[in-house]
Amino acid sequence: MELQTIKQAVIKFIKDEEGLTIVEYAVAGGLITLGAVAAFVALGTSVSTAIDCLDKAVNGTTC
Repeated sequence: MELQTIKQAVIKFIKDEEGLTIVEYAVAGGLITLGAVAAFVALGTSVSTAIDCLDKAVNGTTC
């Protein structure tokens, strides 16, 4: 292979954005999933605390 042919192949590879789009979607999907998991964990802790407080109130103790 000539140096010019290699150079053209590298330039074509760099300008090709189709594969990059797939990677961007994968990263975005991963970040959305991570955010949803974090929200559920935080929400679960809040709900658990509220339920414990209600349980204590029903039993006549304070939170």
